[in-house]
Amino acid sequence: MPYEYQTDGAAIYLQSFATISAEADLARFETDDEPIAVRMIHAAGMVDLAAHVAISPTFSQSARAALKAGAPILCDARMVSEGVTRTRLPAGNEVICTLHADPVRGLATKMQNTRSAAALELWRPYLEGAVVAIGNAPTALFHLLNMLEDPNCPRPAAIIGCPVGFVGAIESKDALWQAQPVPCCTIHGRLGGSAITVAAINAVASRKE
Repeated sequence: MPYEYQTDGAAIYLQSFATISAEADLARFETDDEPIAVRMIHAAGMVDLAAHVAISPTFSQSARAALKAGAPILCDARMVSEGVTRTRLPAGNEVICTLHADPVRGLATKMQNTRSAAALELWRPYLEGAVVAIGNAPTALFHLLNMLEDPNCPRPAAIIGCPVGFVGAIESKDALWQAQPVPCCTIHGRLGGSAITVAAINAVASRKE
């Protein structure tokens, strides 16, 4: 016997977001921040994620204003860059991932760091006013924070920092939250990843569900 299931994509979305609204504790989120938290919860499939989401006071406004002004989105991994819904972007924003650029492997060897960290060195021409999205490598987030300790380094408008894993993920996100060199959004603990990071980008890019 064939399985019966919901086949209407719009209805699936509506029911999903209604479930999140009913089951997740969203009371602490500001009006501008709640859609971001909801989309991150949706991407994770965990209503309990709400307790781990951290959004700095001006993050939503800063990130949205940057995208509306045409700022690029700088991503640490293709899993992040490929997940950005281009039709949601308010100004045809460029989505950049430099991880697989030719110079990266040599830079990583020279820096004695990972390719994910080395790839950020190629962000410098695009970094001023950009929206940064790190959803994979803790080393990338740590290196970005080190870069931003230099007062001459270009400053992004906002950082979504949600690397995932068992080595450095907690520490790098804690460091981001404590330093907050620019407005930021993160997930405390080991949870994170490209899907959650992309969800935050897409929520910032457009308020529509």
